[in-house]
Amino acid sequence: MITIIPIYWMFVVSTRSPVELFGRPDFSPTFFEKIYWKNFTKPFVDGVYAEYLWNSIIVASCNAILVTVLAIMATYALSRWKLAASENIFFWTMTNRMAPPAAFLLPLFLLFSIVFRYDDVSLFDTKLGLILLYCVFNLPFAIWLLKGIFDGIPRELDEAVLIDGGNYFTIIFRIIIPQAAPGIAITALLSWIFAWNEYLLAATLTSVYARTIPTGLAEFVTTTGTNWGAMAAVGFVSMLPALVFISLVQRHIVSGLTFGAVKG
Repeated sequence: MITIIPIYWMFVVSTRSPVELFGRPDFSPTFFEKIYWKNFTKPFVDGVYAEYLWNSIIVASCNAILVTVLAIMATYALSRWKLAASENIFFWTMTNRMAPPAAFLLPLFLLFSIVFRYDDVSLFDTKLGLILLYCVFNLPFAIWLLKGIFDGIPRELDEAVLIDGGNYFTIIFRIIIPQAAPGIAITALLSWIFAWNEYLLAATLTSVYARTIPTGLAEFVTTTGTNWGAMAAVGFVSMLPALVFISLVQRHIVSGLTFGAVKG
């Protein structure tokens, strides 16, 4: 219950006018009848935050789908095929996640704005650029998460499918994905949340057209003051897509986090 208090307080701040925010709190029965709707309408209807929200939804959703698909294929190869350097490849993949994102800011800025440029078109300030960039950081985590899950699926099932005339795609779609569905769901969920909440790279590699909702929140802090009401309203609305996405996969969360943790 205590964890809900910050969310409730953010909602309270989002419903108050600037004058009421710095006055005495009003918790009378008419509290919900005096919602200051301008905190919601001005950023999303009159402002650009509806576009920022849509950008975040596209980037996070596309990244989660791409990361999950690539992680399934990569993890299957590392877990089921007898590759000579599979353990070294797996460890090298993990090292890409160990480095802090700030260490890549300058190289990524140069790559996005100068190297990946064709006919005055670059990946800088594009949703495609963010989607591909987040794969660099989310894919190693997704592979690490699925590795233990795939290792918990008996390999005898793969051999049975091959004996019956199936191929590797049959194994993936008929054996691996159904068996590892809870783990795949939690992998997609965490990848989505990581992409949704990311701020540093999005703030550096976007300027106008691909701005996401976390970077937009910083625009409420200006030299003349901070618009706390509008910031709280945008922050509260930005949580709603995450709650919807979590509700869709919540039945897989517990089983996905524990699947493959213990081997018999």
